[in-house]
Amino acid sequence: MHRFFLPPEQCAPPVLRLTGREAHHAARVLRLQAGAPVVVLDGCGGEHLGEITRVEKSCVIVRVGETRRHPPPPAKITLFQAIPKGRGLEDIIQKATELGVREIVPLFTARTVPQFDASQAQAKCLKWRQIAVEAVKQCGQPWLPQVSPPLPLAQTLPRAGEIELPLLASLAPGAGLVRRWFADFCRERRGPPSSVGLWIGPEGDFSPEETRSLLDAGARPVTLGPLVLRVETAALCALAAIGQELL
Repeated sequence: MHRFFLPPEQCAPPVLRLTGREAHHAARVLRLQAGAPVVVLDGCGGEHLGEITRVEKSCVIVRVGETRRHPPPPAKITLFQAIPKGRGLEDIIQKATELGVREIVPLFTARTVPQFDASQAQAKCLKWRQIAVEAVKQCGQPWLPQVSPPLPLAQTLPRAGEIELPLLASLAPGAGLVRRWFADFCRERRGPPSSVGLWIGPEGDFSPEETRSLLDAGARPVTLGPLVLRVETAALCALAAIGQELL
């Protein structure tokens, strides 16, 4: 069945109204007609199964026959991602959404190449959030991640002290595997973490000063192997390893 998205405040079964981009996609792109089965996701664990009852000029009416509620993942994963060049962050947001990340925080760092003002940042953030919406529709992920406006790295340092297991992707000698840090945490706390943070640097990595500030804030250095990975590859590799530990 085709999937669509409505914010939770607009999801009030048994009748849902698709408007704007979602209505256009249903009526003009997919050319769905009355009787077509559809799924509407609300991004907060709700999955509404129903069928189209009417296609109007500016909206599509869906009657819900069943609503399924999915609990949130056992651990909230937050990705603190330095903004890479080009479309790299768009690809990371798409894949991170598929991998179950609950929050994505784009970062400005000392070596971040892209720079933009407040109005540009707002436009970028709207685009990034729409990419996350399209990703949940594509894969059926019932939880839509929060995509925050970009922040300087320094403003995220307090989060390293609040998150139960903060991790920093690092090429430094002595960095541990993801499974090592999870094993240490589970042994000390007698259970898995309820929150995990992952900091990924830009091209050229975090500066030595930034790395030290993250370690001083409590982040554990994580190795992703001996090779120097692209930013996009590093994020997905680390997130996949974290997800494996949380199964």
